[in-house]
Amino acid sequence: MYRQRFLLLWQTGRVDGELEGVLAAVGPRLRELRRRRRTTLADLSAATGISVSTLSRLESGQRRPTLELLLPLARAHGVQIDELVGAPQTGDPRVHLRPIRRNDMTMVPLTRRAGGVQAYKLIFAGGRSTPDPKTHEGYEWMYVLNGRVRVVLGDRDFVLEPGEAAEFDTRVPHWFGTADGRPVEMLSLFGPQGERAHLRARSVTRER
Repeated sequence: MYRQRFLLLWQTGRVDGELEGVLAAVGPRLRELRRRRRTTLADLSAATGISVSTLSRLESGQRRPTLELLLPLARAHGVQIDELVGAPQTGDPRVHLRPIRRNDMTMVPLTRRAGGVQAYKLIFAGGRSTPDPKTHEGYEWMYVLNGRVRVVLGDRDFVLEPGEAAEFDTRVPHWFGTADGRPVEMLSLFGPQGERAHLRARSVTRER
């Protein structure tokens, strides 16, 4: 029923109150997904054939999402269209987690809402990689489950062990990956600028 109504919207252009809310959530969801994949608008434009200006307007809510736009975006991000529009599950109580793979990293989304703080499990397969610090809007908190994580943050270079955590403003150039070439598992909370994870205690990190 839900999908039929959504298809009718794309075919006729008619919008009711419920679908208006669904459409309004697509832009923030697209922006969050792109930032978590550390993809620029230019990279996404090259992968989808959609202009940078159209992508920017989609993310800001100034352009209404259409099937023709969401299909290539879903393929580029490796997700189903239902995940982009936030379509509800149809009677199945199980949580269907769709991993996103990028180079040697697998990212498993643990939250499904649009906007706010997002939770992910990150898995690094192992192997050496060269730090390539990036910047973007937001604030990140990470907690190491298994393995050793090398973190490059501005002019600092340190290693997190299992049970240790770090948090930082993502406008500071940053990079993280396996410290010794072995697999790593970690949890990550990512939120908009100004939203921080509230911790009761913090482990002391060891400088490299």
